[in-house]
Amino acid sequence: MQAVQAVRAGGPEVLEAVELDVPQPGEGELLVEVAATGVNFVDVYRRNGTYDVPFPHVPGTEFAGRVAAVGAGVDGFAVGDRVVTAEGRQAYARFATVRADAAAAVPEGVSDETAAALALQGLTAHYLLTSVYPVEAGTSLLVHAGAGGVGLLLIQLAKARGATVFTTVGSPEKRDLAAGAGADAVLDYDGFSERVRELNGGLGLDVVFDGVGATTWEGSLGALRPRGLLALFGAASGPVPPIDPRRLMSGGSLVLTRPTMGDFLRTPDERAWRYRELLDAVAAGTLDVRIGATFPLADAAEAHRALEGRGTTGKVLLAG
Repeated sequence: MQAVQAVRAGGPEVLEAVELDVPQPGEGELLVEVAATGVNFVDVYRRNGTYDVPFPHVPGTEFAGRVAAVGAGVDGFAVGDRVVTAEGRQAYARFATVRADAAAAVPEGVSDETAAALALQGLTAHYLLTSVYPVEAGTSLLVHAGAGGVGLLLIQLAKARGATVFTTVGSPEKRDLAAGAGADAVLDYDGFSERVRELNGGLGLDVVFDGVGATTWEGSLGALRPRGLLALFGAASGPVPPIDPRRLMSGGSLVLTRPTMGDFLRTPDERAWRYRELLDAVAAGTLDVRIGATFPLADAAEAHRALEGRGTTGKVLLAG
């Protein structure tokens, strides 16, 4: 089968198209013929050596497609079923495997491309606003990178719960996208903390969802009300330095958390609940999934350049 692997740690140029054997599903696993693969920063971190992986390495955890074979002990899936996952293995390939309990059925009316574009960012948005900070009517919050994959979904899901949503973006095009998703106020990054307080009467926010990191975390803390919560769920601009706990005290007994998705997919029931709510919303037309760019599998290096260059909006996919 065709696949793309990083032959060593490095830039996008280390990604090379190769021919590999089709993997076989182990016990409790599915083999999936991949129709679309999500391109994510975790793939970049594994490619460039930020995360320790053996090389050569086939990236990719997020994909959608049809079940091609079923491993021993699998119930609930059959050959031909359409499935999606954010927890697969080596998905920059024509076939990939995934634990059956980490896959979800794709409902009619939701395309493979949309499902693949939704999985990782959708699960992230869902656990942030249901479990990290339960968002409800009257909640005031800030979403950084509001035109990104997670940002656009967070805005829509938070507005559906009745929240007041502020967001930051980096260009006029991204401003229009975030506003179109329903954000109440779309801000520039420069001075966003002060601007938030101007707009909400100096009260500060209940929660900030920050996937940017190094360049935003201080302003994110400054935008919070006393006892507000900062959820640092990513580091697109680089890692956050060590934080003195007294900074949280001086800001008004603030709460800081660094959540990661695996801790919010602890049981099959929890995983199924999150996928069900997301996919049902897409099927019902109440949640829009933006696909910003699609590249052929062999052009995975170009997909990585686009993602790292911050020039994309919504989701980057490999398909076709």
